[in-house]
Amino acid sequence: EVVGARVPLKRQGREYSARCPFHDERSPSFYVSPTKQFYHCFGCGAHGTALSFLMNYDRLEFLDAVEELARRVGMDVPRDTRRRNENPDTRDLYAALEAASRFFQKQLAATERARRYLDARGVDEATRARFAIGYAPDGFNALRDALGTDARRMALLERAGLFSKNDAGRVYDKFRDRVMFPIHDRRGRVIAFGGRILEKKDDAPKYLNSPETALFHKGRELYGLWQVRQAHARIPRLIVVEGYMDVVALFQHGIDTAVATLGTATTPDHAELLFRNAPDVFFCFDGDRAGRAAAWKAVESVLPRMKDGRQAFFLFLPEGEDPDTLVRNEGRAGFEARLAQATPLSQFFFDTLAQDVNLATLEGKGRLAERAKPLLAQIPDGAFRDLMQQRLTELTGVGARIASPQTHVPAQPARGARPAALPAPKRSLVRSAIALLLQKPALALDLALPLAFAPLRQPGVPLLVEIVELVHARPEITTGVLIEHFADREEHAALQKLALQEVPGDEAAWRAEWRDTVARLERQTLEQRIEELQARIAELGEAEKSELRALLAARVARR
Repeated sequence: EVVGARVPLKRQGREYSARCPFHDERSPSFYVSPTKQFYHCFGCGAHGTALSFLMNYDRLEFLDAVEELARRVGMDVPRDTRRRNENPDTRDLYAALEAASRFFQKQLAATERARRYLDARGVDEATRARFAIGYAPDGFNALRDALGTDARRMALLERAGLFSKNDAGRVYDKFRDRVMFPIHDRRGRVIAFGGRILEKKDDAPKYLNSPETALFHKGRELYGLWQVRQAHARIPRLIVVEGYMDVVALFQHGIDTAVATLGTATTPDHAELLFRNAPDVFFCFDGDRAGRAAAWKAVESVLPRMKDGRQAFFLFLPEGEDPDTLVRNEGRAGFEARLAQATPLSQFFFDTLAQDVNLATLEGKGRLAERAKPLLAQIPDGAFRDLMQQRLTELTGVGARIASPQTHVPAQPARGARPAALPAPKRSLVRSAIALLLQKPALALDLALPLAFAPLRQPGVPLLVEIVELVHARPEITTGVLIEHFADREEHAALQKLALQEVPGDEAAWRAEWRDTVARLERQTLEQRIEELQARIAELGEAEKSELRALLAARVARR
């Protein structure tokens, strides 16, 4: 469920497969096992549980991933657990940014001029509260005087990107006389700010963003995404605009799926984040040359992520207009009508590449084909890629050649694909026992503790004993979690490999094999003890002689 919500999976027997989300590949080598509760990529080696998948795919910290999984099943992470696992340094940074956000909101409430500006832009009180909009007072020390009461707090605010420093070393407020837009992460925590000037000044940029910090990387964040996720359990589409006010204005008019990049072109991380949250993405850009160049940058980031089922569109705005002015002039219905007429990615792609090409000539067709082929090669395998290739063939004729039957080349297995099932190598009894437990950990519950074979001196026995004891301590443990228990130990890689091997048969067959394997290990333990006692028979006491007689009788009984 966790992986499938982010990666399109196809069932293959008891497992699911997909193209790996952690490296570029054209054929699927990424497998998810619901029964064993882990994923594994045979191409790049990525392996883990639902928890590690969220950490790596959603770029969540450990505790954030725990909370995301807990939220899915309606659980709360206990407060003391959160406190133990939080990084105190990071926690203090979040607290400083939240304090700054509250300060800016109070200043907005107390500043008539800033409120008049938002009134004129049609932003009501509910929308201001929804986005936690505030105001940074004019002057160099307002925030510093309010929050920077000691050296440690000053250092935190500086690390959070809220202060600037001049050549003389003087520290002052970075944001001054600006409407403030807090930027939230995926948990709704403030991680940065954007500020817009109230009145145009020659020496001041219209928008000013926080610098990159330990919490904020502008190429990975989208303004408004937190608010969109709060408004929708399942997001139908995302509309990408350029400014904070564009997002706010669209929300104000009932279009609550708008987000903005933070003063940067659309990055591959942005594209991944957009499609991870919605199947359809609309990019809104100015219709001038700069807007179309920005749109092409978005195409380059989006193409490698155009898996089947995803759609991208481009809405080019009239000269002198932006989403804010359009939605205020035309209303929600007018803006929705423009979205309905947006240009599909496929059309924009070929129109852009063919702009200066004469398709009436062979040379022109060749030029278009050469431009398009390396870009089309980035699209994941699937129907969309086939259709884009087909469109290129329609425009240029390239790819329409029919191969001769005599030139058939047998298909080669994809690099990194799951190896075909081969006879399992002959394994030691201990290795076989561990392999069975990795197929079905609950088999360990058939045994009583302490284990009769625990004293057996063979490689792997201590590990086998530890696994059995672990399952007894956690009867519901899955294969994936069991392997992660050994994540920081040298046995981890070997356990991963064993878990990937398919053990033939069903659960009844595994249980029968498990009992037989344990019985053989116990016989070997018995033989080991008999040999020890017989080796020093001359010096045995009565108790040990009695034990030897009992062991010999047990050996006879087992035959």
